[in-house]
Amino acid sequence: MVAVHVPAELPCSPEKAWSTVSDLARFEEWLTIHQDWKSEIPDEIGVGSRITEVVSVMGMANKIEWTVEEYDAPRSLRISGTGMAGVQVSFTLTVEPVGEGSTATIDAEFTGQMIVGPIGTALGKNTKGELEKSVSALAGLVS
Repeated sequence: MVAVHVPAELPCSPEKAWSTVSDLARFEEWLTIHQDWKSEIPDEIGVGSRITEVVSVMGMANKIEWTVEEYDAPRSLRISGTGMAGVQVSFTLTVEPVGEGSTATIDAEFTGQMIVGPIGTALGKNTKGELEKSVSALAGLVS
């Protein structure tokens, strides 16, 4: 398993951070691994909602069939799914108040037969870099 944890302080209220982080239609504005939605985005997100997305990690596109596992507005959203070669992925997006602003955190986990050794290490390093770029873009978007 590969796990990546990327927090970022945001110069906005938790409500503003949450409205941006949880708006799937806005992923293309800040989430660097997002390539395209291959299904309709639901009007409302809730546990059990399903959506198909194409993400790109390490320069390789992968179609993920996501299911919303947890939805606790305005704090957290957890989606999980399976991509090509049986790779299982989960993303948890969390927003918390901190002082006058907020902190957004992205936790990503990858499991599967291919996610071991040097491939797993490279995947973790690449994903961490992309998610760091993502939270930086998010901070710019909500400022």
